[in-house]
Amino acid sequence: MHAELNTINIAPSSTHIYSVIWLHGLGADGHDFESIVPSLNLTAEANIHFIFPNAPVQSVTINNHMKMRAWYDILAISLEEHTVDIPGIYQSAELVNQLIQKEIDKGIPAKNIMLAGFSQGGVIALHIGLRYPQKLAGILALSTYLPTITQLSDEGSDASKTTPVFMAHGILDAIVAIEAGKSTFDKLSTLGYSIEWHDYLMEHSVCVEEIGHISAFMNAVFV
Repeated sequence: MHAELNTINIAPSSTHIYSVIWLHGLGADGHDFESIVPSLNLTAEANIHFIFPNAPVQSVTINNHMKMRAWYDILAISLEEHTVDIPGIYQSAELVNQLIQKEIDKGIPAKNIMLAGFSQGGVIALHIGLRYPQKLAGILALSTYLPTITQLSDEGSDASKTTPVFMAHGILDAIVAIEAGKSTFDKLSTLGYSIEWHDYLMEHSVCVEEIGHISAFMNAVFV
């Protein structure tokens, strides 16, 4: 178990009011979404601390046990089956929770901290955000789903029902099927979460139209 995540940071150029913790996908690193920031055209960009953590390096079963940055192990993947290391999700969630606490310790309230994640990172963002005891600024869940959704009935927080959630997915995604993402959205909607869904004609990636929608979502939160 790693004691602490190392991070790539974009410091606010003015007063630190908001924080965004953005989690990369399998095999990528903290630099993966660093370059997206200028494209978001955020009104409050000068007041936002962006934190891009590097996932721990571990062996990944579906990739012939190669070592790479991963938030948890993936044991098997097919159209019928997507088996993941559930305890690994909880372990990574603990590490990211430490980053949230560091921001709170700096005086940034939970309601000004957003979690964002792509693919595996989106799993962790949803997993933490929907369990977090206080309302967060928002959750950006991109090209992802939630393997721990059944545990939400016991573990979900009341406060998270008011946290705005943005889910987006590529219709042509061959890595995380859009059906998995849409199923998560449908279940969370039924459970009463404040959630919106977007899909795009793209694969397992991010597109210009999506960046526009992410920008609108973030600008509505960070005012």
